[in-house]
Parts: sequence; structure tokens; C-alpha cells
Amino acid sequence: VITMLVMTRYSPMNKPWRNLIIAVVGFGTSIICYGLSKSFYLTLIFLFMEGAFDSISVIIRSTIMQLLTPDEMRGRVSAVNSMFIGSSNEIGAFESGLTAKLMRTVPAVVFGGSMTILIAGITYFKTRELTKLSLQEINNQQA
Repeated sequence: VITMLVMTRYSPMNKPWRNLIIAVVGFGTSIICYGLSKSFYLTLIFLFMEGAFDSISVIIRSTIMQLLTPDEMRGRVSAVNSMFIGSSNEIGAFESGLTAKLMRTVPAVVFGGSMTILIAGITYFKTRELTKLSLQEINNQQA
């Protein structure tokens, strides 16, 4: 419910790339806080925030994919997208387990959140021109 309320304020149509990067950085930050938390209730709050940020990024990515994919390719692109999401979850679970084995659990969680933020930062600086992307304009042109 809170994610839906946030999305009414920060529509995926307005500045989607900026909002996607913010959501990914928020996700990484909440993972770091989760890893460092010693309080059960704070841990629940950080896990809640992690889920909210992840939901926001899913909504934005889905909106971008639906609006920018040609109608005749939408089914194929959605299928490939689903395949990559499913396999990335499996690869991520393997990577997390391996990292936890090598570093111990808490450092592995903090490392994972830090890498998420680092990759989001690199992506932002390498794709700054996408911050000008307006899905509202694209949607209006298609209508």
C-alpha cells in the first residue's frame, strides 16, 4: 500500500530513469542497514523498505518495457525479460551463498548492498542522457 502511495507521487511516467536509480540505491542502502541491524524491529523495517524499493523498481522497469517495446515484439521481449529475472535470482542466491561462505554473513550482506549502490552509481554516470527520458511524452506520441 505504501509503495502504491509513493508511486502516485513519483509516477513511473515522470523522470523514470532518475527514480529507478533512486529506488536501486534505496534498495542497496536498506540491505546495508539490514545487515548491520542488531534490533529485530529495525530489521523488519529495513526488510520492509527493501521490498518497497524493489517494488518501485519493478514498476518502473515494467512501465519502460511496455511503452518502449513495439507491439509485435512485446510478448517475446516479456518472455526474455522473465527468463533473465528468474535466472538472475538463482545466480544471486549462488553469489550470496558463496560470498557468505568466504566473508561470513554480515560482511557479505553489507558487501552486497554496497555493490548494488556502486553499480547504480556507475550506471547513472554512464547513462546520464537517460535522465531526460520522459515516458509521458512517449505515451502521448503513441496515442
